[in-house]
Amino acid sequence: MNKDSLYRYLFDNVDVRGELVQLEESYQQIVNAHQYPPRLQLLLGELMAATSLLTATLKFKGDISVQLQSQGPVSLAVINGNNQQQLRGVARWSDTIADDASLSDLLPNGHMVITLTPVDGERYQGVVALDKASIAACLEGYFAQSEQLPTGIWLFADGKQAAGMLLQILPGQAAETGEFDHLQQLTATITADELFGLSAEQVLHRLYHQEHVRLFDPIPVSFKCTCSRERSAAAIMTLPKTELDEIIAEHGVVEMGCEFCNSQYRFDAVDVEALFNDAETAPVRQQ
Repeated sequence: MNKDSLYRYLFDNVDVRGELVQLEESYQQIVNAHQYPPRLQLLLGELMAATSLLTATLKFKGDISVQLQSQGPVSLAVINGNNQQQLRGVARWSDTIADDASLSDLLPNGHMVITLTPVDGERYQGVVALDKASIAACLEGYFAQSEQLPTGIWLFADGKQAAGMLLQILPGQAAETGEFDHLQQLTATITADELFGLSAEQVLHRLYHQEHVRLFDPIPVSFKCTCSRERSAAAIMTLPKTELDEIIAEHGVVEMGCEFCNSQYRFDAVDVEALFNDAETAPVRQQ
């Protein structure tokens, strides 16, 4: 069983779609990049599962970013993804975080920012208050307000694995409220242990064995950071050379670190000279 996969499924007799995501290695790559407190690891796991589920609802090629922001102990938690289910994430925090801290304890008066960036088309951003007990409940409110789509979301994480499910009336369809409520009640009986330990087929059979369900082929989910030495070099080149020379004189190298994967890129005096020489000799593009 591949623990880093997203599954889509449909009900043949009801205009409702579902998604199920199970994460392990990709989740570990995010939480192991920094020494996150245990409670923050759980928050990132739920946010990662949520972002994967939201990414699967996109009808375009592009990126999605789901950010949690506040002035509290957790100032930022963000997962970025794209239509290929490639995800990365990071969090910033201060102070000691209790293992039993609630969402409001972590992000008091916080809000969630969902940003959609199509390859072709206009960027869209939605904001929702973190005024409910869970990320799942806040997202359900977002769909109800912004998309007018009845949606159920269930999210789980234990520090090693993360998983989630989404149930939603098909856009443009008018499924009977009673039918959707019935399926939502069935889905709400799912447990973390079942989502972590059972295959997608077993989960759907457990929940909907009296329904007609079509399960589609899994989509692999992976951790992918977009950092590179080339991007770091481009960032360095935005600084004056005199400032870079001062840094090298004091520290021996200029270091650029990636928040998402914790990779470190080092540039010594020879590297910096080469970058500036290459920039000076690069051909000028004619307009």
